[in-house]
Amino acid sequence: MQLSQDAYYFLGGLLEHARSFTAICNPTVNSYKRLVPGYEAPVYVAWSGSNRSPLIRVPNSRGLSTRLEVRSVDPAANPYLAIAAVLEAGLDGLKNKIEPEESVDRNIYRMDAEERSQSHITNLPDTLHNALKDLAADEVMKKAMGPHLYPSFIEAKNLEYDAYRTQVSKWERDQYMELY
Repeated sequence: MQLSQDAYYFLGGLLEHARSFTAICNPTVNSYKRLVPGYEAPVYVAWSGSNRSPLIRVPNSRGLSTRLEVRSVDPAANPYLAIAAVLEAGLDGLKNKIEPEESVDRNIYRMDAEERSQSHITNLPDTLHNALKDLAADEVMKKAMGPHLYPSFIEAKNLEYDAYRTQVSKWERDQYMELY
């Protein structure tokens, strides 16, 4: 695919830290409403050069325009934090020579859970709460944010999620009011 060994290691780092940088790149509770199977935004931690269902795509353009595209980043993300997180993940891949899994050159949305498991494909977190748990467990991503910003980010996002989860939505009222 005309990727250098360094690019493969960088890709390996992106895949390794994808679940944890999701909290930074998808920072609102609504970010996770677009990260659902079957829609445009990817939910599966995998890569490919020939389809759009994985998290990371290597477009067919090669030569000087060869690049990796991380496709999950939400427009609400702080671009400085998102870039820092993605770069730190990739650089960790270079430093530790993290080899990526094989590319997935078929539509992951059409694979069942067993096929995804056999291909070592995992899901991105499905809520901000789950993404924050993954972020808290990843020292590389904590380092990317720094000792001052990381605790403030975690505190603010936990407060946001707590405020969200205590609200009763119109859907819940419509769905359950007459049933119970």
